Amino acid sequence: MSRIGNKPITIPDGVEVKVDGSKVTVKGPKGTLEKEIHKNITVTVDNNMVNVKRLNDEAFNRSLHGLTRTLINNMIIGVTQEYTRNLEVNGVGYRAAKKGNKLVLTLGYSHPVEMDAPAGITFEVPNPNQIIIRGIDKELVGQCAAIVRTKRPPEVYRGKGIKYEEEVIRRKEGKTGKK
Repeated sequence: MSRIGNKPITIPDGVEVKVDGSKVTVKGPKGTLEKEIHKNITVTVDNNMVNVKRLNDEAFNRSLHGLTRTLINNMIIGVTQEYTRNLEVNGVGYRAAKKGNKLVLTLGYSHPVEMDAPAGITFEVPNPNQIIIRGIDKELVGQCAAIVRTKRPPEVYRGKGIKYEEEVIRRKEGKTGKK
C-alpha cells in the first residue's frame, strides 16, 4: 500500500497535463516538461486530478508507484514556480561571475573555469560569492548544482570551496590541535 502513490495530484489553474500512452506532458506558464512512464504504471487525468495506478503488487511496481507520482508532482510544481538551488563560494580570491550565458569561476586554478548553462537552466550571480541556479526541471537544477560544486568541493580544514547554502561543513582540527 503506497501512501504517496495513492494520493491524487491536484492540477492548479493554468497547468495542462496530457497523457499519451507512456508519455506525460505538463504545460504551464513557465514552460513544458515531458517524462516517459514505465509500462507497469498507468496515469489518468480526470476532474483536475492526476491519479497514478500500478499493474500489480510486485516489489518493483510498488517502488515505481510512489516515484512516478512524485516525479509528476515535481513537474507540475516546476512549471508553476521555478526550482532554485543556491551555492556559496568561500575562499580568498575565489569568486563567480556571469558572462552572457556562461558561469565563470575563479577557484585558485591557473585558469578560470567556464561552464555553459544547459537548456532550461539560468545562472544568476548577485554577488561574487553567491550563485543561484534556476530552472523548471528539478532533476536538472540539482544535477547542474552538483556539477558546479564538483569544480572545487568544500575543504574540511579551512572551509574553502563551493558549497550549498544550507550545507554545514564539519571542520577538522589540523596538525596543531593533536597534542
